[in-house]
Amino acid sequence: MADAPDGIVLKRHRDLEGRRNDIWVRRALMSLVAVIPVLALFNVFGQRPDTHVLVSPAASLKIYAPSRLRSGLLYEARFHIRARQTLKDAYLKLGPGWAEGQSINTIEPSPVSEASDNGRLSFELGHIPQGKSYILFLQFQVNPTNVALGRLQTVELDDGKTRLLFFKRHLWVFP
Repeated sequence: MADAPDGIVLKRHRDLEGRRNDIWVRRALMSLVAVIPVLALFNVFGQRPDTHVLVSPAASLKIYAPSRLRSGLLYEARFHIRARQTLKDAYLKLGPGWAEGQSINTIEPSPVSEASDNGRLSFELGHIPQGKSYILFLQFQVNPTNVALGRLQTVELDDGKTRLLFFKRHLWVFP
């Protein structure tokens, strides 16, 4: 049998004498590395959309957008408005949390007009007859340097100057 190389002590390096607990430290560290992909499988770091439905006597609004995101992620938000009575001048207003740290790539179909309403994104949707729907799609990309832990996002549906629905939620952006 060949001699052990210089600097190698067989009892310490092969037989782990005096180092029996070291294996558990290595196993714990490797388990921590494995936990991240497992958490991602359970949507802890985002992308899977949430659905929220708001109803008033005049309209209903269904919001379909993820509330947990990762930096650099491309995603879509859908706002489905169903008029329960005629909306003469519908406006969808999104709070600043929808644009902060994100790029808005596309808005389809194009609203009648876009404006800023006291810091909120205001989309004029126009006339929506009773029983009809309007679906607004917005595509976003989360800026890679953006990290947000509970950023407030608000959604408001108005008919002219009358508020019909209001919703707020918190957005989480993981690095």
